Amino acid sequence: MSSAQLPSAETPSERLLRRFRANALAKASIVIIILFALLAGGTALLSAFDHHWPCDPNLTNLEQKLLPPSPQHWLGTDNLGRDVLSRMLHGASISLTVGLIAVAVSLGIGMMVGAVAGYFGGITDQILMRSVDALLCFPTFFLILTAVALLGPSLINIVVVIGLVSWTGTARLVRGEFLTLRETEYVKGARVLGQNSWNIITRHILPNAAAPILVTAVLGIPDAILSEAGLSFLGFGVQPPQATWGNIIADGKTYLLDAWWLILFPGLAILIASLSFYLAGDALREAAESRS
Repeated sequence: MSSAQLPSAETPSERLLRRFRANALAKASIVIIILFALLAGGTALLSAFDHHWPCDPNLTNLEQKLLPPSPQHWLGTDNLGRDVLSRMLHGASISLTVGLIAVAVSLGIGMMVGAVAGYFGGITDQILMRSVDALLCFPTFFLILTAVALLGPSLINIVVVIGLVSWTGTARLVRGEFLTLRETEYVKGARVLGQNSWNIITRHILPNAAAPILVTAVLGIPDAILSEAGLSFLGFGVQPPQATWGNIIADGKTYLLDAWWLILFPGLAILIASLSFYLAGDALREAAESRS
């Protein structure tokens, strides 16, 4: 058989994608995540042009307060007569924004610390990892709550604090990958050829550690969403009248017996969004392990 007739070899990324797509739960999770992203992005885009669907989330009408779900208000109204569906759509944009940006911040810090510790080792590794161990002694949510209480509740502060507190797990993972990969033949060959540490880290080690880092990033998004929801529920998150899933539940806890929809629908949104990211991350982890 001639070389032109030989089937093309499957690349590692193609193999990873094929095994990921073979997981039915993973595909369903991706569909749900895309749906949430489209709803959140569309709502944010309409709000930028002062348009709201189905109505203004902050429009109050005390004559229509605590109305159950109906054709006029699909998910009912709250104690001020505001449309719950509109508030949940705006809350989705905030929750996904917090999740993505906070994970990007924590991933950047964790990758930098883990790469330096794992590649150089020695005293550098000892200092950085003992600092990580010290931070791991404190509950993550407690640190986030304390920092937000000191800095003040705002969307920017929440994103920054969650990102700055949540990087320790990524750092330990990246360090472990680098400790293994730095001893491989192609890394040793790059050192012999005179390549500097920056090129070796970015061109040879980091691409081969991309799969577990990507898994960590996907699994970190629901943690950030849950942290934001918890902060908002306790009153330390995004402040009213701006809507988030957490403060919708906080407003509804007083009317639990009379307005069950104020708890049920935002609670389901948090559950479905978080579970979708967890299932997608777990499927990605299994595909990466199969690839290796």
